[in-house]
Amino acid sequence: MRAKSKRRARFVALCVATTLVAGCALPRSGPTKNEIFSGAVQRQGDSFVVTVDDQVTAATAFVPALGFAEGLTSAAALGSDIIRPGDTLGLTIWENVEDGLLASASAGGSALEEIQVDGAGMIFVPYAGRIRAAGNSTEAVRRIITEKLEAQTPDPQVVIRRMAGDGATVSLIGGVGAQGVYAIERPNRTLTAMLATAGGITLPPEITQITLIRGAHKGTIWLQDLYSEPQLDVALRGGDRILVEEDTRFFTALGATGAQQKVPFDTQSISAIEALARVGGLSTGIADPTGIFIFRNEPQDIASAVLGRDDLIGPQRMIYVLDLTSPNGVFIARDFAIRDADTVYVTEAPYTQFSKVLSAVLGPLQTASSIDQLIE
Repeated sequence: MRAKSKRRARFVALCVATTLVAGCALPRSGPTKNEIFSGAVQRQGDSFVVTVDDQVTAATAFVPALGFAEGLTSAAALGSDIIRPGDTLGLTIWENVEDGLLASASAGGSALEEIQVDGAGMIFVPYAGRIRAAGNSTEAVRRIITEKLEAQTPDPQVVIRRMAGDGATVSLIGGVGAQGVYAIERPNRTLTAMLATAGGITLPPEITQITLIRGAHKGTIWLQDLYSEPQLDVALRGGDRILVEEDTRFFTALGATGAQQKVPFDTQSISAIEALARVGGLSTGIADPTGIFIFRNEPQDIASAVLGRDDLIGPQRMIYVLDLTSPNGVFIARDFAIRDADTVYVTEAPYTQFSKVLSAVLGPLQTASSIDQLIE
């Protein structure tokens, strides 16, 4: 009777093990290397699987260019004395007569403070009437007022100055010390000076991007490039909008790595070997160093260059394969650039699945042995 029970226990254990293995119920982190290769276009799949070499690395070394269009860089700096709608002017008039139009000579002149330039660019001066100020320099407006008053009072002396106003302002938002609207004045007529006026940058400089919007023109640059390329320190114009933000690019790491997560870019460029290092490298117990895959939707022109074809239409699903065990493998991984939204996947070594199968078989058998002992 006991022998029959032992045989029954062993039979049940073997059935369980066989069911687990046959049903592919073994745990794993993702597809195997062979499964990925089986999905290649070359095998009637929907993705191009390409082994990375020096030629592929060069063809895919594309980094989206950042910069300002000529419409932003060609503008000259605003003159500090050019008047614009919304500016505030200060005006003082001296008359060479005892009883002047505005004040007597002994009064030391008549001061007209805070004359607002209206939306049409005009100002009103008593006895001179409405005068166009916008677009003129303070000297030009002074001459116009003098000519208007000379017909009514002898030898008038006019002094005009442009005070701080809101006729030419820019708005700054994002990662600056103090967000707000700032007037363009002599000390801050360029991009770097205006950023300093707003309290400087509060984000890590390596991943900070600056976007300038002016009418229909829009451009984005790296903060570091702003200081290394003087031509990017553009002159500002009234109505400019400046956005300072952190780089939003990322890649995703999956499979037999130290961590499986979404990883933001912390530098302007990241290589495949750096991407692996950022997630703790390969998992030494289960990773297959010959099966490192980068999944990417590649633009048509780059995909055509990589595959040497001219019949592709639109973006292509590409799977790049890295082999760290090849003589040049580490150098290639060091040079291969990771791009925004890439998925870096590391497969498990073949023996790992064998070990899991072995454990699935031996586990029930050990259970059966324990049952035998109980029966005895």
